[in-house]
Amino acid sequence: MRNRIIAAVSFAVLMTLSIWAQRGAEKAKPTSAVIFTASDAAAMIAKAPKDKNVTGQAMIQLAPYNINMEHRIMGQAAAVHEKEVELFYVIEGTGTIVTGGKLVEEKRTNDANLSGTSIQGGVSKRISKGDWILVPEGVPHQIPQVEGALTVMSLHLPR
Repeated sequence: MRNRIIAAVSFAVLMTLSIWAQRGAEKAKPTSAVIFTASDAAAMIAKAPKDKNVTGQAMIQLAPYNINMEHRIMGQAAAVHEKEVELFYVIEGTGTIVTGGKLVEEKRTNDANLSGTSIQGGVSKRISKGDWILVPEGVPHQIPQVEGALTVMSLHLPR
């Protein structure tokens, strides 16, 4: 597990820095690396409440990019990020993700995101430890089912 977590965090940091570098010099450049160790991840996972969903727990922050841990024991609402790609890495557990289709009971949550109670006409895929999921901006997605518990790393990548 430790090697997978290190690989996941390393990949996310490399992707973030690569994309950040391509955006140009309009923003201040970081002056040092941001490191989140496998031990840090294991400690964060161990501290997560076992009886409720936890979202948005920061693993790495390098504005405008944030890598978060999400721990789920039950499904979540559906979402569409209109201006960001979302990358998930499954750290632990198993569940089902639904992508595509159309949001049911769509509501605007802010200027760049929509939510819904579910997805109609999407594609379901079982996900488990070690899986990567890349959801393009504008694509509905939802993790409606979790088998026991599911812990994922999520990274939003603005276009």
